[in-house]
Amino acid sequence: LAKHASVPVINGLSDFNHPCQALADIFTIKEMRSRLQGLRLAFVGDGNNVATSLVQASAMLGIQVRVASPDGFGLSNRVVDEAIGRNASASVEQFIDPHKAVSGADAVYTDAWTSMGQENESRLRQNTFLPYQANAELMAKAKPGALFLHCLPAHRGEEVTDEVIEAPTSVVFDQAENRLHT
Repeated sequence: LAKHASVPVINGLSDFNHPCQALADIFTIKEMRSRLQGLRLAFVGDGNNVATSLVQASAMLGIQVRVASPDGFGLSNRVVDEAIGRNASASVEQFIDPHKAVSGADAVYTDAWTSMGQENESRLRQNTFLPYQANAELMAKAKPGALFLHCLPAHRGEEVTDEVIEAPTSVVFDQAENRLHT
């Protein structure tokens, strides 16, 4: 499509990645923290399109990324290898334990447990991902004042609790606004 189009064509969203969301995410973190390089970002949940693009963008910019997913739901080795290959100093780690991934994080990010097109897996995913919920206990493992990010829409009581998404350190609405700019 891009090869033969007479107008610019971008990937706004696909099953594999979500680059426009990653731009809004990085913009939001930069807006809130002024620096990117050396920050530690933890993504907790499904190694989906949002996680893929977030890892790719973060690795390019020197953000240390930790991804925690249940066994079988993590990022592919290819995604991690390609992200690291773009920046020799990139740091991308995968975890099963969400508390280890979040430990000392400057920002914690989660996404819906069930993406569009996976609705028939919803019940299984709810059981599998419950230990990955962004709640007060998980956020307490991050640095004090750690940002909370979510690409929305959020399923309160599932991947995130009300107390986390409504906390002063939650930047989900700034993040949503920044999608307009990016």
